[in-house]
Amino acid sequence: MNTRSIIRKIVIILFWIGIWAAAAEVMQKSLLLPSPVSVFVRIFELLLIRDFWKITLLSLVRISLGILAAIILGIVLASVTHYSNLLKELLSPVLTVVKVTPVASFIILALIWIGRDNVPIVISGLMVLPVVWNNVSAGLRNIDSTLMEMADIYCIPRHIRYKRIVLPSVMPYFLSAIQTSIGIGWKAGIAAEVLTVPVLSIGKMIYESKMYMETTDLFAWTLVVICISLLIETILMKFVKKLGQKYNSEVSAHD
Repeated sequence: MNTRSIIRKIVIILFWIGIWAAAAEVMQKSLLLPSPVSVFVRIFELLLIRDFWKITLLSLVRISLGILAAIILGIVLASVTHYSNLLKELLSPVLTVVKVTPVASFIILALIWIGRDNVPIVISGLMVLPVVWNNVSAGLRNIDSTLMEMADIYCIPRHIRYKRIVLPSVMPYFLSAIQTSIGIGWKAGIAAEVLTVPVLSIGKMIYESKMYMETTDLFAWTLVVICISLLIETILMKFVKKLGQKYNSEVSAHD
């Protein structure tokens, strides 16, 4: 980002913080809407607590494992259903069920079947899986058939076809799926933590803040979740940009 873009984003952030501060001042009820100052002070206090970093790391690991597993599984399922009509007919209902079933239903079922510490992993993965599966499938369907026919005529080896034809076609769809999946997976994972309350988790802290009416803590932990999500997305999208450039693919990424 250039200097002007950075300044513009800072001004926008300060504008909304100002609106928040004004609303808190008008309401004069910290139980309903704490001031930005009190929330930022609380975040600073949390940063000095050792358990804060342990809680944050464990939530990050759980949700990241779910997202990573879903990305790998989504690629595999997209590939096998593209090249096998039988498997496509067998597995397509699974994709439909995952897409239309409410997240809360999955969370409750997962809580019954597996330990609560593993629920966020499963839920974040389930939310990401259809996105990756659909996008990679779309990329495979849009491979240029003319190029594949030319590869057949000239007997081009499979690994060359994969590198020069398949990957450049699929990559834009895959990178778009990754960009979309980060926010979805992270929000679903935190929601699962709030409902299942695993030991040492951000979701548990949010739940307890609500239970004990600690609105300042609720706002503080919510801002922590937002900041972590933005940080992960920024880091990943930098990697995504380089990956897209490698395969001459254009991918829209957040600045």
